[in-house]
Amino acid sequence: MPAVKTTTGDRAPPGVIALDIYGTVIDPAAIVIHLSNAFDTRAQLAAQLWRERQLEFTFRRALMRKYADFDLCTAQALTQVSAQLGVKLGEDDKRALLDAYLRLPAFPDVKLGLERLKASGYRIIALTNGTEKSVRALLQHAGISEYFEMIVSADAIKTFKPDPAVYQLVQRAGDTPKQNVWLVSGNPFDIIGAKAYGLKAAWVRRDPSRVFDPWEFSPDEVVQNLQELCAALQRK
Repeated sequence: MPAVKTTTGDRAPPGVIALDIYGTVIDPAAIVIHLSNAFDTRAQLAAQLWRERQLEFTFRRALMRKYADFDLCTAQALTQVSAQLGVKLGEDDKRALLDAYLRLPAFPDVKLGLERLKASGYRIIALTNGTEKSVRALLQHAGISEYFEMIVSADAIKTFKPDPAVYQLVQRAGDTPKQNVWLVSGNPFDIIGAKAYGLKAAWVRRDPSRVFDPWEFSPDEVVQNLQELCAALQRK
């Protein structure tokens, strides 16, 4: 297959796409399948609460400057949810669920979307609160690691998004001005953080009923999936 040209005449390459991973590329809600044995009819609720507590713990740790990595926040959130719902999990059960978190699937639109972004000349970088080791395992399991130039993890500076320092990380890693970096995320807090730092941002709104946070920052683009994102960026 011939190489795809990334420039036309004197036109500069399109720039950098910084993709959030959990909730944008990888579907955390898919963990519900693994929760059904322990939580039975409340598996869906457990999955939702697990994700909410996971994010809450990262926010609190970043504000307190009491860092523990995303994997530990995920484990502590699981412990919290099992206690809240009155479900006793043994150590083997917890380990199995945390291992399953490293094998979550990508959303169905992701692979084709990444192919199209790559073909358009964008440099694709993972910008994540997750540890590099765990995110690499996720991307490899999902069969999409080849599309990412690098993984930029907040773990490198011991904080979490939406700390501005995390968005600065990807700008430095991409070695490009802010105006050439797009942060793409399914998480409104992430979009707001990127916009506050000065990046462009596209919100992947897979749930049409979801309402964006009423802040002074809003996404430059709103799309339903990564394939729509390609079309939106081509219009720019």
